[in-house]
Amino acid sequence: MSGQPGTNAMSNRLADQTSPYLQQHADNPVDWYPWGEEALARARDENKPILLSVGYSACHWCHVMAHESFEDPQVAALMNRHFVNIKVDREERPDLDQIYQLAHQMLSQRTGGWPLTMFLTPEGTPFFGGTYFPKEQRYSLPGFSQVLEHIARVYREHPEEIGKQNEALLATFDSMQPGAPVHHSELSAEPLAAALRHLKTSIDSRYGGFGGAPKFPHPAELEFCLRRSAATGDGAAQRIATYTLERMALGGIYDQLGGGFARYSVDAEWMIPHFEKMLYDNGPLLRLCADAWCATRNPLFARVAEETTAWVMREMQSPEGGYYSSLDADSEHEEGKFYVWTPDEVRTLVSPEEYDVLESHYGLDGPPNFENSHWHLHVIRPPPADAAPLLASGRRKLFEAREKRVRPGRDEKVLVSWNALMIAGMARAAAVFGRADWLASAKKALAFIRRTMWQGGRLLATYKDGRAHLNAYLDDHAFLLAALLELIQADFDADALAFAEDLAEALLERFEDKDQGGFFFTSHDHEKLIHRPKPGYENATPSGNGVAAFALQRLHFLTGESRYALAAERTLAQFHSELAERPGGHASLLAALEEHQVPTRTVIVRGPKDEVERWRRELAGRYAPQTMVIAVSGEPGGLPPVLAKPAGRGTSAWVCEGTVCLAPIDRLDALIEQVSKPEKIQ
Repeated sequence: MSGQPGTNAMSNRLADQTSPYLQQHADNPVDWYPWGEEALARARDENKPILLSVGYSACHWCHVMAHESFEDPQVAALMNRHFVNIKVDREERPDLDQIYQLAHQMLSQRTGGWPLTMFLTPEGTPFFGGTYFPKEQRYSLPGFSQVLEHIARVYREHPEEIGKQNEALLATFDSMQPGAPVHHSELSAEPLAAALRHLKTSIDSRYGGFGGAPKFPHPAELEFCLRRSAATGDGAAQRIATYTLERMALGGIYDQLGGGFARYSVDAEWMIPHFEKMLYDNGPLLRLCADAWCATRNPLFARVAEETTAWVMREMQSPEGGYYSSLDADSEHEEGKFYVWTPDEVRTLVSPEEYDVLESHYGLDGPPNFENSHWHLHVIRPPPADAAPLLASGRRKLFEAREKRVRPGRDEKVLVSWNALMIAGMARAAAVFGRADWLASAKKALAFIRRTMWQGGRLLATYKDGRAHLNAYLDDHAFLLAALLELIQADFDADALAFAEDLAEALLERFEDKDQGGFFFTSHDHEKLIHRPKPGYENATPSGNGVAAFALQRLHFLTGESRYALAAERTLAQFHSELAERPGGHASLLAALEEHQVPTRTVIVRGPKDEVERWRRELAGRYAPQTMVIAVSGEPGGLPPVLAKPAGRGTSAWVCEGTVCLAPIDRLDALIEQVSKPEKIQ
């Protein structure tokens, strides 16, 4: 129970939440509620508007607004007098974040972001919103206290206008669902070519990436370009992906000392990041590094993969096994302070010979690039070949010194969807580079999820401090299913395949739109909200519908279960008109469409363990994105008939294109020759 509104002595209702972001606001003088019936009922009973504030713990401007306004007793008194105040962690409640970000865009005609500040009727329908509001008027923005007084007055004096606006908003939400599905015979490959044309016109040819500042990594689009290159021999498509990844890996968006990528770059050159590091970026980027290395053998991609996995295991994996969510942008209340340097600091830590190499490599002899006084490390010049040992020793000394600084905050909740993205990245990289330690990390995370967040055949979304809760979403199920398929290819496990089937059944039972096809973001038994999205578009994370369709198609070829393939096809039919009209931003659905048009090639290898592993590793190191390799040694029980090929004394492989399998192949060179042939449309 909270104390008196507007007093600093109160402890509001956020103290017992699992979200570190909500806990950060537990001592605010604001009478905060978490989202739930208690807050909504109070708003209805008192006919008070709701002030909904959505953010996350690694968000710099969320911290700024909290310090300026939510910690201020006078501002809090206004909030408590006029509103029922609800604080939401967008990472735990992506359903709410999706809805109210869309509403903000419709009401303001501007893109959203965090912190998101929305004003709702007691029924939850928004009537005004914005993102960050300063305490006092600046940045061409009104002061937050002015906003509060104005919105409270509008709510009291203009209820009819608000009601009419709400009706129009809800009607717009209804119109945003995908249109009628096409007939399955109308599915075509044309959106693949159209999407690639779109990416070729939007690529930044100088610095890589798409568009200008701020610049985001877009790993799904880059992976799509790699896939198109492999399918068509289009070298320009490969160049989009590999050049962008090179520029990021050499830029400041990549942590040159500790590994891992920041969320985005504030400039077009990838030089200065917004310093927060998110698990959901680094899982797909790790996978992209492994695939780009397979396609090019560029040693830079192998190094970045190694450094990123080291960072994940060192800083982002809990002792229990799950991966933490994010690292903050700030330390000691300053953005980027943990990461930046001055030349004098560097000089005191390394030898003169090491400094000479570091100075040239990172541009320490040039002007400062961070707030006119510090240098954020990014590669300016490659080191001479004979200077590599000095560069390595200098980097190591800087890293060791940096480890003694005050660290950025870490959000230690475990989210299934983000863990699944990292499990998939770790498993793929482990398969490509033959790293048992990376594979063990991925398996440890999966075991944690199964132990704590898969309860009675239901998946829960979030975990912290011994407590798992909240209905899991589409992304949790789809991403975890896709991650299991990567793990099965890195090291076959019949139990993991059985779990994949359980997840697929939950996906079909709880999320599928049986009438129109595709999957809703929330389950059929989720709480009723003002909108139930069925998203196909890529955001910061892949599209749940795209990943679900992709994974279900592949699972069909491993199990022979036709319902999985039919659900995937119905999803593609539901979104095909959208893909045809706006192919950009749908990379996951396009990958699923690609494997619908040219069915997945499955290679099943059977034989003694050491030989099977050698064959698997050889195949994993070749970039063949539409090929699954299932390497099964010994005589495991419970294999579906599709995989239960006869195991003789030697090693044999079966190459299946779609549902048609060739005769067994008993020589590795002959197998490589066969899988190197272009796949045929059936």
